[in-house]
Amino acid sequence: MKGILILDDEEEIRELLEYNLSNHGFSCFMASNGKEGLDLLSAYKDKIDIILLDVMMPVMDGIEVCENIRKDPQYGEILICFLTARNEDYSQVAGLDAGADDYIAKPLKPKVLISRINALLRRNNGRFRKPDLNGRELLIDRQKYSVTLKGENIHLPRKEFELLALLTSKPGNVFEREIILSSVWGSDIVVGDRTIDVHVRKLREKIGSHYIQTVKGVGYKFIDD
Repeated sequence: MKGILILDDEEEIRELLEYNLSNHGFSCFMASNGKEGLDLLSAYKDKIDIILLDVMMPVMDGIEVCENIRKDPQYGEILICFLTARNEDYSQVAGLDAGADDYIAKPLKPKVLISRINALLRRNNGRFRKPDLNGRELLIDRQKYSVTLKGENIHLPRKEFELLALLTSKPGNVFEREIILSSVWGSDIVVGDRTIDVHVRKLREKIGSHYIQTVKGVGYKFIDD
């Protein structure tokens, strides 16, 4: 049974999510603010696979919660999906920057929510099984979801790792934007080109800008020279 941690300060939303998710076989943990949610995550980390996270919450907002989780390597396997009534581009980019795997806008449609969660889980299972070495300084272990640069561990949120693993699977090969979107985010989730650019920018900040080259109007490629 997959476990889902629901963080939302609205009781009605929490109850709605718990009702629908429980009916689809998920085990639910619930918290009304970010601090309480982090405490629950610490206590039940081995039973939680996905976190549904509201952006606007008291005590600690969703962005801060997400950033705290992504800084801790023990939570590297946990998926994070933002729930927000704010559809502005800024909110979506801020969530992705913080390390979220997906976002869903309120008001929530139960069938869509379940479909998105199942899509996340499907993409999360069985990917990047074999470790390999790409480049002279960069070690990517696809089984452990770890990246080492010059002997130093580099923590990457899941989508950044999957993007890097895709690009390094064929060094020098140009990956078109459509291929990146379908391979990393899946065909059943609609995200824009800016989503890719945000993740590439974050990767460059962490591993160095020279590894990933932009091919204008086409996509990106990994350089291992």
